[in-house]
Amino acid sequence: MLCICNSTRFLFRRKLTVAASSASQLLQKHFSADSLQTPLPPSRISLFSPLIKVEFSSPVASTLLLNRTMAGHSESKSIHDFTVKDAKGNDVDLSTYKGKVLLIVNVASQCGLTNSNYTELAQLYEKYKTQGLEILAFPCNQFGAQEPGTNDEIVEFACTRFKAEYPIFDKVDVNGDNAAPIYKFLKSSKGGLFGDSIKWNFSKFLVDKEGKVVDRYAPTTSPLSIEKDVKKLLGVA
Repeated sequence: MLCICNSTRFLFRRKLTVAASSASQLLQKHFSADSLQTPLPPSRISLFSPLIKVEFSSPVASTLLLNRTMAGHSESKSIHDFTVKDAKGNDVDLSTYKGKVLLIVNVASQCGLTNSNYTELAQLYEKYKTQGLEILAFPCNQFGAQEPGTNDEIVEFACTRFKAEYPIFDKVDVNGDNAAPIYKFLKSSKGGLFGDSIKWNFSKFLVDKEGKVVDRYAPTTSPLSIEKDVKKLLGVA
């Protein structure tokens, strides 16, 4: 009688192990890169639902699911997915910049860095605009209230005094709850040395032709000092 009970228990454990292994393989297949978009059949969810619950409670499965979710979120977004407002309030679909290298800068008219940055941005743009460089300027008044003017005043200042030919967009917040979605994306893609927040006027983000953020530069980094990085992405000597 004892032998029969032991045999029964062994068979039960064996079936449970096989079922758990099948559920684990099913989960790995479902969350693999090649089948992420494939829905799990309801019948199979019902069959393995108790085991799925156990599987998700394990550190390995939880980590796998979290990593896939985070990776999917970052990989699915690029600068080209965003729409922003120009200085006149019109929508601009940034997918129009596909194939362009972008330098995105938060600008201000009354900052100690204004003269040097606006001067060098104009020089950089003049040199590489025909080779695929675009500079996108976003005015921001969050740092020392140094961009207090209207959009029209900001555009006139940049274009008249510094001959800015690149687009200047609607004034935005770059930090805080009301930060523009494009800046939330930029900061999440490339954090700064002391956290994600933009630290001051003229922070710079370099974006490749596919819309991916590849580098971030401090406000004090001059535009001409990153010329070599721009040339690399443009593929010019």
